Amino acid sequence: MIKFEKFVLNNGLRVIVHEDKSTPMVVVDVMYDVGARDEEEAHTGFAHLFEHLMFGGSVHIESYDEPLQMAGGENNAYTSSDLTNYYCQLPAENIETAFWLESDRMYSLAFNKKSLEVQRKVVIEEFNEHYINKPYGDVWHKLRGLSYKVHPYKWMTIGKEISHIENAKLQEVKDFFHKHYTPSNAILTVAGSVTVEQVKQLAEKWFGDIPAGKKYERNIKQEPEQKEPRMMEVTAAVPLDALYKCWHISGRLDKRYYTTEIITEILGGGTSSRLFQSLVKEKQLFSSIDCSQSGSIDPGLLSISGSLIKGVTLEEAENAVFEELEKIKTEMISVAELEKIKNKTESMIAFEDISLINRANSLANYELLGDANLMNTELEKYHAITREDILEESQRIFTDNNSNTLYYRSTVN
Repeated sequence: MIKFEKFVLNNGLRVIVHEDKSTPMVVVDVMYDVGARDEEEAHTGFAHLFEHLMFGGSVHIESYDEPLQMAGGENNAYTSSDLTNYYCQLPAENIETAFWLESDRMYSLAFNKKSLEVQRKVVIEEFNEHYINKPYGDVWHKLRGLSYKVHPYKWMTIGKEISHIENAKLQEVKDFFHKHYTPSNAILTVAGSVTVEQVKQLAEKWFGDIPAGKKYERNIKQEPEQKEPRMMEVTAAVPLDALYKCWHISGRLDKRYYTTEIITEILGGGTSSRLFQSLVKEKQLFSSIDCSQSGSIDPGLLSISGSLIKGVTLEEAENAVFEELEKIKTEMISVAELEKIKNKTESMIAFEDISLINRANSLANYELLGDANLMNTELEKYHAITREDILEESQRIFTDNNSNTLYYRSTVN
């Protein structure tokens, strides 16, 4: 049980406090309810661009990193399709440094052509390095575009096209910031050697005077049900042929999400999983194979991806995957296998909670979903899953009309 308290400032900033006196450290986590799904299709990659811009300094603080390092702290950030998260960890006696830094960039992020140009170059370099020049780097750009026709999940967090960042104007960037990076659209989580009263005083002192901003209301087009199978082939100078398949699944707040999580573990959860045991170890058709799901707030994707052994055709490999999917659709999972997966899931959740940073991040994530206490009750949802649920959900997901397939053919002999 992770204990916490929550309060809300007058400007709408939600604050969560998790006291842990067993550590001399404290984590300050600021999560913004904005991700790639909140971008316009003609201006993508902005949420990820801000992950970089937010470290470029604010009006009163030229460098974010330097004062934090002087206080013995470290920091990082990440962006997804659903959210943007900034977090730092530092000795508890220096906690006010983190409040000073985070509040100043929320209130007065430094906007100028120079900082935009610097971060624009960084993002363009990242785009080229990881998505254009890297083998298989364009896989998810293609798979998302194949699987989604309406919903903004059809583009990657880094952006749909590199030109969107190349051509981003300073005013467009400013408008995006003032729309999304406001107290009413943020969650501040503080975890570690603190007291609730201490955090209340610091939150009011450093964040209380920041204008709330207009609360952003989403109006995202939802993806219609897929009615036919979709297929794409790519040929490139990659080391091996690779197979990618994905299917639409329920969103993060749907109770069926937990069943889907168990299904991905059954099929692809490590070397004891069905796909690895059958297709890598026994039949030796794949050198590696994985099954995962996106975990996105809106309906996401379950994917199976694997690199083939040389000499195995993509058609042969895909048929072998179909055989495994047919088993989970038609044969009831054993009590022992389901219990093993549930126990593994419980261990994974417990392991994640060991880290102070993970605890702070999870509390913020669950609050973004609607209730921070989900962190304490979610395990019950996994334990409630039955063998019948697995069979029924597998039959619902793994249909031809719900499938999206990418053949990635190697030109290397």
